[in-house]
Amino acid sequence: MKKITSADNPRFKALYKLLQSSRERKQQGLSLLDGIHLVAAYRDHVGAPEQVVVNQSGLDAPEIKALLDAIAPCAPLQLTDALFKRLSSVATPTGVIAVIKTPQPHAASADIDACVMLEDIQDPGNLGSIMRTAAAAGIKHVFVSKGSVHAWSPRVLRAGMGAHFNLQIHEQCDLLQLARAFEGKVIATSHRAGKSVFDADLTGKVALLFGNEGAGLSDELANAASVVVAIPMPGKVDSLNAAAAAAVCLFERVRQLSG
Repeated sequence: MKKITSADNPRFKALYKLLQSSRERKQQGLSLLDGIHLVAAYRDHVGAPEQVVVNQSGLDAPEIKALLDAIAPCAPLQLTDALFKRLSSVATPTGVIAVIKTPQPHAASADIDACVMLEDIQDPGNLGSIMRTAAAAGIKHVFVSKGSVHAWSPRVLRAGMGAHFNLQIHEQCDLLQLARAFEGKVIATSHRAGKSVFDADLTGKVALLFGNEGAGLSDELANAASVVVAIPMPGKVDSLNAAAAAAVCLFERVRQLSG
């Protein structure tokens, strides 16, 4: 096992650059998974990571020992606790980080049953939560616009809790072109719409569109929809968090399909 004790070590510098730079992650085609849950989810759904990084606490933890045994022969790289803390994206480091090849989606076919299209989502927590909800609701394809946060950033991955590996995630998408070409109902969401999402038919082939946290959907994309719906809010607020709105709509679809 290689042990790194200096921040000047080239391998540590490369890892730190992956943490800090979405451009670097995209150029290298690599992502960082922080924590045993994410690393185990990747192992279960994809396979062995490219590299595993641990600190002394990680080496001493039975769960992490078992995980390392399961992904052998990927020899771990050991960092001092101080260096590992610099590399970890969480306040209390878990003891294990993995470097993976960023999964690439399969080409989306024209007969997709259902999908989610996300326009300019900026908050990593929102994007990760929407992906987690989409996976839980049985959605397979998520299309993310060019103006959205990087879907494979550490914070998005953490919020997704492993859902990324159950999805086909398409980034840098022209959502307007996709919406116009979609062979099914295209449902846009807007708090200004007169039709309730609970009165809309969400069964069959459906693309659900969700917009930016502040601006919502662009007019151009909303106009490409078959119908625009709102979530009824009897309370004294004028909008929902983007991830919460997506959860309501996605599980209204689940309810309709199961009813």
